[in-house]
Amino acid sequence: MEQLSAGQKLDQAFEKLGKKNSLSFELDLDTDVASLKALDAASDPAPGEEIPDEAAEVLSGAKITVTVQSKKPFEESGEKDLVGTAMKVSTPDGDLAEYRVIGDFTYIRADMDAMGKAMGSPLPDTDELPPQAGAIKDIIEGKWVKFNTKELDKAAPEGQKVEPKPAPSLDAKTQKKLVKALRDVIAREVQFKTADSGDGTEHVTATAPFRTLITELLGQIRPLVKDLPPGVQLPTDKDLKDAPDAKVTADFTLRNGELTQVDMDLAKLAENAKVKQLGLTLRMREGTRPTAPAGATTIDLGDLMNGFLGGPTMSDSEFDMSGLADEDVPQDY
Repeated sequence: MEQLSAGQKLDQAFEKLGKKNSLSFELDLDTDVASLKALDAASDPAPGEEIPDEAAEVLSGAKITVTVQSKKPFEESGEKDLVGTAMKVSTPDGDLAEYRVIGDFTYIRADMDAMGKAMGSPLPDTDELPPQAGAIKDIIEGKWVKFNTKELDKAAPEGQKVEPKPAPSLDAKTQKKLVKALRDVIAREVQFKTADSGDGTEHVTATAPFRTLITELLGQIRPLVKDLPPGVQLPTDKDLKDAPDAKVTADFTLRNGELTQVDMDLAKLAENAKVKQLGLTLRMREGTRPTAPAGATTIDLGDLMNGFLGGPTMSDSEFDMSGLADEDVPQDY
């Protein structure tokens, strides 16, 4: 009865999340530089391609915070119902990058100096940029910039046509089949335990062998692929045969029946004795509606992309973009 009771409590907690129309969650990578370096070394990187110490330092303390607000409960929401979305990547030293989607506009800013140093690609001094640099200067200086989200499809470099793609979606019937398939596997393969702290906080732990669980889950999903959005490809059982089968435990914290935190220790999956600390923590709380930042500079994506990426407005000798090539600024496509 304990396993069924714990599983039901977790089920109900997830159902409560679906009834909310505002939510914030924070993903925290619980690791250290030594573990990240050991993981990188195990992947056998080419000489000179090893993860820089600065990048490992940034990743070890990185947190991702996401806030979403919808007109409807999330279980009924589609993309058109979202009224605000925000994501922020931060470290103990400050925010690295942030974007917000409010109405027709996407707002972004990034600490390009910190990101450049972490990736070993220092950025050019903005005082040395030519007048044509325009919005690029604001971006490098970490200021808020904004662009009309609807202009993304029109912003391809000249001569490159962008074909509109339908948004991927699942019909209600397929969603129900998928949820049932996943619940069947979880009920069969996952062991649940529950412990009550007595102050309204309860811990539900779910333990399962990783490879067995993933193989079973994909086996249930595979017959539904024809009903999934185009382009979805699933790994085969052969692809998964070398995946570690160590048991992984997720600890779900419930407070008054609501899910507030999930902790996972993934060190065993690394199969590397030097990886001492490797975990994930997901914290959830009631969200507040994202707001548009004041003073954001409007940029024209067409001018930006045609001028710097697709057109002759500036030559390579006039402006060196090599330091930006590896930077990923979060955007909502």
